[in-house]
Amino acid sequence: MTSLRDNAPRRYFIDEVGRRVLIGLTHEETFEFERLDGQSILHREGRPATHDERGRWVADGEQRWLELYAKHEGAWKAWMAQSRKEQGSNFSLY
Repeated sequence: MTSLRDNAPRRYFIDEVGRRVLIGLTHEETFEFERLDGQSILHREGRPATHDERGRWVADGEQRWLELYAKHEGAWKAWMAQSRKEQGSNFSLY
């Protein structure tokens, strides 16, 4: 879970009622993502962690964290592509 998080910064926007929300997620999903993300920190700080059959560390809620991360990452990539497209059309050549 941490390898994906460490390689990609979180990207937020302000929703219609002024809450900071991850692009592509609802306010509730952002809250859930951050809660699950915080669980991995607790495991590293001394709480016993679960291990899978290969001995790899597995956090509670890891699958849900990955689902939310993938949803956010997909929306971020689409937003970036649209932004690049819009910026490209705003440049004029002399």
